[in-house]
Amino acid sequence: MSPEVITRFAPSPTGFLHIGSARTALFNWLYARKHGGKMLLRIEDTDRERSTQAAIEAILDGMRWLGLDWDGDAIYQFARAPRHREVAEELLAKGKAYRCFATAAELEEMREKARAEGRPPRYDGRWRDRDPSEAPAGASSVVRLKAPREGETIVGDAVQGRVAFPNKDLDDFVLLRSDGTPTYMLAVVVDDHDMGVTQIIRGDDHFTNAARQTHIYQAMGWDIPAFAHIPLIHGADGAKLSKRHGALGVDAYRALGYLPIALRNYLARLGWSQGDKEFFTPDELIQAFDIAQVHRSPARFDFVKLENMNGHFMRAMADEELLLALIDTLPYLKGGPEALTKLDERKRAQLLAAMSGLKARAKTLNELLDGAAFLFAERPLAPDEKAKSLLTEQGKARLAALAKRLAALPEWSAATSEAAVRETANELSLKLGDLAQPLRAALTGRGVSPPIFEVMEILGREESLARIADQAKG
Repeated sequence: MSPEVITRFAPSPTGFLHIGSARTALFNWLYARKHGGKMLLRIEDTDRERSTQAAIEAILDGMRWLGLDWDGDAIYQFARAPRHREVAEELLAKGKAYRCFATAAELEEMREKARAEGRPPRYDGRWRDRDPSEAPAGASSVVRLKAPREGETIVGDAVQGRVAFPNKDLDDFVLLRSDGTPTYMLAVVVDDHDMGVTQIIRGDDHFTNAARQTHIYQAMGWDIPAFAHIPLIHGADGAKLSKRHGALGVDAYRALGYLPIALRNYLARLGWSQGDKEFFTPDELIQAFDIAQVHRSPARFDFVKLENMNGHFMRAMADEELLLALIDTLPYLKGGPEALTKLDERKRAQLLAAMSGLKARAKTLNELLDGAAFLFAERPLAPDEKAKSLLTEQGKARLAALAKRLAALPEWSAATSEAAVRETANELSLKLGDLAQPLRAALTGRGVSPPIFEVMEILGREESLARIADQAKG
């Protein structure tokens, strides 16, 4: 029986949940769920100056919003420092590590020499086989791994393939600093081992680390997890994704009005191919995901494609479901908090009634809310420039004539109001648009809106006639 699959997502809480980190979390989540395993969460908070509780909350909130649940409680790396030191001491006792008393000046001299000779800086191993008793009295030391010097270290990677690293290029790196704090390299290996991690999926900027970390596993006699190093995300220009490319945190994508299911679907397809299929349900995504199908080359983030995908998922959602998604997101959207204060039961019912027309014209929740602005607008409406151009003296006179017929309707509905508008247009020898356009401007304050007769039914007789009257006499 094969061991249970265990993946892990291990962010550093020094800021928001970066979109690249979100994709890494997603790949770990998909892999674990597909194989019936677990995804664990480890907060790598060893950088005490930059790690903040606010950043931790932002990361957890971003993961929950994306629908990426983890198994068990989150593990905090800093709290495990005694365990990391324990392993370093065990390596010292086994002769697999040693104390190095090289001074800062000596280390700088090594770097200068390496630069002068045109090679990468490497520690030269001068304390590798010396007795600590040779060190000056009171000298501070670090603990270094006694890494193999001959041969090569093979890393078999599900994405990058089989790669050989010459051991001469991998120096005796530090495990414990002079103040006794563990380094990232040691802490990661110990935590992954103790957590039972069987599959490490992370960015390919850690690929060389895999060779170095393999040496720790071997020195401790531990099983080495399987590796999969995924390429980083680049901007549309091919450069590494940075602030100049736009929003980077998951929280920013929520504020831009993207649905979690759409962002999750887009991130999954970013650098992973599954034929021509673009849109997946959550279950389909889990079943289809294959880490071996992740591309080696960097994926380019395309906002237009994400927006189109988001529009697809919005249109595919039931109106009630999309309304709930919008309401949940209002605190984060532009103008959302103000709309939330006005969202009583009547406005909620109107929003639901308008949803079909609204979502047909929107690709984000922000666009959806903007399209629904006419529902939250207070009389008298302030028309935008396009609407002003439609509300000419002639247009206002036509609205006045229309208002009389509308007021006389025995029943108020989209069908009856449409009939009234068509009859009035015929009487005035107008094309339908010549009357419907100023009507749209009067009712919504915009030149574009959901179908105008649906708007009239949603607003109701009293509000519709009042808005027409405001503009007709204005």
